[in-house]
Amino acid sequence: MTTRRLAAILAADVAGFSAMMERDEEGTAARIRALRREVIEPTLAKHQGRLIKTTGDGFLAEFASPVEAVRSAIAIQEQLAAAEQGDNPIRLRIGVNLGDIIIEDDGDVFGDGVNVAARIQALAEPRGVWISEDAHRYLQGKINERFNDRGEQHVKNIDRPIRTYALARGSVAEAVSQVQEIRYCRAPDGVRLAWARSGHGPPLVKAASWLSHLQSDWESPVWRHLFASLGEHSTLYRYDARGNGLSDREVKLSLDAFVSDLETVVDAAGVSQFPLLGISQGAAVSICYALRHPERVSHLIFLGGYAQGPMVRSAKERDARLAMAALMRVGWDADDPYFREMFASRLFPDATKEQVQTYAKQQRDIISGEYAAQFFEVAGAFDVRDLLADVRAPTLVLHLEGDLVSPAHVGRALASGIPGARFVLLPGRNHVPVSGEPAAEQFQREVRLFLHR
Repeated sequence: MTTRRLAAILAADVAGFSAMMERDEEGTAARIRALRREVIEPTLAKHQGRLIKTTGDGFLAEFASPVEAVRSAIAIQEQLAAAEQGDNPIRLRIGVNLGDIIIEDDGDVFGDGVNVAARIQALAEPRGVWISEDAHRYLQGKINERFNDRGEQHVKNIDRPIRTYALARGSVAEAVSQVQEIRYCRAPDGVRLAWARSGHGPPLVKAASWLSHLQSDWESPVWRHLFASLGEHSTLYRYDARGNGLSDREVKLSLDAFVSDLETVVDAAGVSQFPLLGISQGAAVSICYALRHPERVSHLIFLGGYAQGPMVRSAKERDARLAMAALMRVGWDADDPYFREMFASRLFPDATKEQVQTYAKQQRDIISGEYAAQFFEVAGAFDVRDLLADVRAPTLVLHLEGDLVSPAHVGRALASGIPGARFVLLPGRNHVPVSGEPAAEQFQREVRLFLHR
């Protein structure tokens, strides 16, 4: 005898299961069993879910309410993201559907409700939560989560297209890494510096770079994806340079001061050994720090970095830099966003209109026009070429091939001066890869391979 009823079905499987089993069959199976026992089953029970089927790489669960099914899915993903750190983490893909199911006498469950949940789960990205249109409709006004419409999907063995929605945060690993804690410390000269900690795992320190604001960057369509991806496998430490963001504004700017600020933040954070990420002029600051504290820097990673700034590379580049600084003093603080949008477009020529406009809008809040000009001139005069040969930390240098503000040959020269450095050219013209472009994915992959090999 069979029974029918309307239910919410949660379907999940382990992303990359076959490859993980090929590498370590016994270890992978043991880890999955432990996570099922310690995380999945208790979480399902907490949200009134019933585990109805398990397979080697996944499971099905039934809920009376899509609300509890989605809350359970998010809780499971968050716990797994926090628990599974390091190489080859176990990552689930989860789909939730509201539909009719058929229950056999032996407890087995099948039917359209199950089939749709399984197909949606197969579409989800690792650590993602996708839901059907029926589940999404039921959730309206009942849960404090946003879902992005992923449109109609044609899936195997279902004739009609299935409209799907994805948890707006992209992946729950990203959601975990989006919780940041902001603190303050004092540099030796009394300047107050704002720093933040986010993510989970071994430490990774990002040296301050051009124009930062810990809170605005956290919400920015330009930076958010980068910090989220780094926070998946690392505890990320960032800070606003003096004169920027949440740090003190009326300050003295110099390379020595920037290096001292990095020393202050690292000591305040209490991290003893760590990889150091330098973006743009942050590369020169990182090199100076690494030579002062070689025992603390395990790896160096540079993106769009340079050893010799444009003010000292050639007379033509110096004149262009000074002209831009003069325009900053005139146009940066103006109500008309034209100059800031022009400047943002040069940094991110391949970004979307929304990304450029949002970044341009944030720039005025990050720094004043006068300090933007001073910062631009000081950072443009950095020259650490004489220090490169003494760098001993393993170094990865990444650069976008069409970077308009820091040409690729500058990154290549940086890499060639550091013994054993690896140089990787990324596709695109942006100074820093933005969400959705191939360079962003490649950057994330290269960094993970470099840190976890």
